[in-house]
Amino acid sequence: MEPHQVQALFTQPDGSYRFARWGRPIVPVVFGVDDATLAVVKGAVEAVVALARHNIAETDPELGANLMVFFVRDWADLPVVPKLDQLVPGLAALCERLQAAKANQYRLFRFDEAGAIKAVFVFLRMGGDLAEVPAQDLALNEAALMICTWAEGAFCSTSALARVGGTAVLRADIAEVIRASYDRMLPDLAQDPAHAFRISARMRVDLTKSG
Repeated sequence: MEPHQVQALFTQPDGSYRFARWGRPIVPVVFGVDDATLAVVKGAVEAVVALARHNIAETDPELGANLMVFFVRDWADLPVVPKLDQLVPGLAALCERLQAAKANQYRLFRFDEAGAIKAVFVFLRMGGDLAEVPAQDLALNEAALMICTWAEGAFCSTSALARVGGTAVLRADIAEVIRASYDRMLPDLAQDPAHAFRISARMRVDLTKSG
C-alpha cells in the first residue's frame, strides 16, 4: 500500500489527518449475546490485538473494562442499562438520533490526555441487514474498526474484510496497516499526514521480512 493510500484511511472529510491507537492494554466485555457468540467476539478481538502486537488485560485500573460491545434489538434498550449513561453522557439523546437515522451500529471513542485511545463503546442493533451477517464476520470487522481511529467512511466502498475459502479474514493490506501502525517507534496520536509515510515504510519492511 502506497503512502497516499494509507493517508486516505485516516483523513477525515474536512481534510484533517487524525490517527490514534490504544495507549493501554485492552479489556473487552460483551453484553447481550450467548456464550457461543461471546467466544467469537472475544476471539476476534484477541486476534486483531495480537496482530497489532498490543496487549489484552483482565482489568483496566481506571475503567475496569475499556472495550464495551453491546448487542441490542432496539436502540431504546440502551438507556435502561444500569449506569451506562454515566459512561456515555447524553446516551438517551444519542439513541434517539440513532433511531431516527435507522442506524444499526455506532462506535464511540474516548481518549486520554495524550490523545491515545483509552476506551471504545460499540453499539450494534441486531436488525435488518446486520442480523444477516455471520457472527464471525461481524466480530472480526468490529475488532478491526476499534483497534485505531479510521477515517469516517474509510470502509464505505470497500470492506476491511476479504473471504478466503468462504471464511472472513482481514484484507492483507489492512492487516499490514494495523501491524505497522502499532510499531513501538510510532506515536499513539498523529495529526501530521507524514505519519502515513512512516506506516507505509514499516509495511514494506514487514513484507520484506516475511518474504
